[in-house]
Amino acid sequence: MDFLPKKIDEYADKYTQAEDPVLEELSRETHLKILQPRMLSGNLQGQLLSLLSKMQQPKFIVEIGTYTGYSAICLAKGLQKDGKILTIDINEELYDFTSSFFKKAGIEDQVDFQIGNALNILKHVDTPIDLVFIDADKENYVHYFDLLIDKVRPGGLILADNVLWSGKVIQEVNPKDIETKGLIAYAEKVKNDDRVENLLLPVRDGLLISRKK
Repeated sequence: MDFLPKKIDEYADKYTQAEDPVLEELSRETHLKILQPRMLSGNLQGQLLSLLSKMQQPKFIVEIGTYTGYSAICLAKGLQKDGKILTIDINEELYDFTSSFFKKAGIEDQVDFQIGNALNILKHVDTPIDLVFIDADKENYVHYFDLLIDKVRPGGLILADNVLWSGKVIQEVNPKDIETKGLIAYAEKVKNDDRVENLLLPVRDGLLISRKK
């Protein structure tokens, strides 16, 4: 996942807005207590998510893949005063830990944190969506897009994380590697869908931004 020289990463971080205290604590506690801390968005990507959200000023955000809440807190920074973020995760063991940081960030009243199968939960979403962040099971990215695209308002954004997958997407793919195959299929799908315009940014592990026309 380290595509740039370490000193370039450090330089980029040096001139990027610093983490606020809650996110800094969340990052530290995740690394100390939770498995797979590399799943955190981190400051560089987190600030990008915050900036995109602030530019959109969304009223309703959908996030698939909460983990410990770092990206949800970043995305919530751009919400309208009466806005909401629906964030979905399959791992109920992280619910209390993550919810505690939503409270520390002061966004608990704006967050609808649901545990369960996102494919089932999303079928019942009937509110127009301004911003989507997909960061969950890679083999289902295409299905998430299909479920959500008609619910996203014109001008809304769909952000998909990990689309470079540590470079695996440009290597020979093992037929059993459903995650890499799923990410390639997603990139091809949005590229060929004339309802959206796309930009793949090589930030961290790759962020594919699709804007609905």
